[in-house]
This record gives sequence, structure tokens and C-alpha cells, in this order.
Amino acid sequence: MKPDIRRVNESQEYFFEEGCFILELSNSADDPGLSIARARVEPGVKTRLHRLEGVVERYVILNGKGRVEIGGLPPEEVAPGDVVTIPPECAQRITNTGIEDLVFLAICTPRFSKDAYSDVEDSPSACVAMQAQR
Repeated sequence: MKPDIRRVNESQEYFFEEGCFILELSNSADDPGLSIARARVEPGVKTRLHRLEGVVERYVILNGKGRVEIGGLPPEEVAPGDVVTIPPECAQRITNTGIEDLVFLAICTPRFSKDAYSDVEDSPSACVAMQAQR
């Protein structure tokens, strides 16, 4: 790894199959231990239930209001300043319950790759089963 400053390029934001818009802020082979993305969920939208294999994800809520679901935990309201920690293989999704975009940083360790993403919309207890095996 070498010293680096990356500038935000809003035109690189893209729609991801999960149901939100993603802007990769830092995700490169030069820094494999971590990735940072800005996620944006429009009002009234619920992302698809999914999990990340071998990746811990943290949401840092920056703007808006939402309700997060993680594994077998009851849904929890989130707002700016909240940090949500999602263990590997844990089913997760977030709903924008507000009237403005819900914006958060998605910080992944190790870095996110599309290969780690699995849609589990039809098997919501994925995390509970994984935790029971540990």
C-alpha cells in the first residue's frame, strides 16, 4: 500500500441488485483488508435480504431514518450517528422509513467483492443457523 488521496466522483454511483445506490469510496487490491462505500436508499425502499460470506460489514448512518434487520434480531430503528455491525454470513437488509434518502457508509473487512454477496430473500434465518453452528 502507498499513500493516496481519492476524490469522490458522484458520476460513479451505480444501482446495485440489492436495491440501493452504491458509490465505492475505497475498494482496491492495494488495500485488501478494507473497503468503504457510500450506500443510498431511496424513501420507502427496502433492500433485498442478503448476506456476505467471510465479510464483516458495518453501517455508519449519515443521513435519513431507517429500520435495519440483522439475522434473528428484532428490526431496529437507525438514525444519523448509529453504527450497525453485521457479522459474516448474517442475513441483513435495511428499509428507508423516512422522507429523504437514507445514506450510510458500508465499511467491510476484508474488502467487499461481489463474489461474497448472496441473496437470501427466501431464507431469512441464515445468520441464526450459522451462529448456532459456531
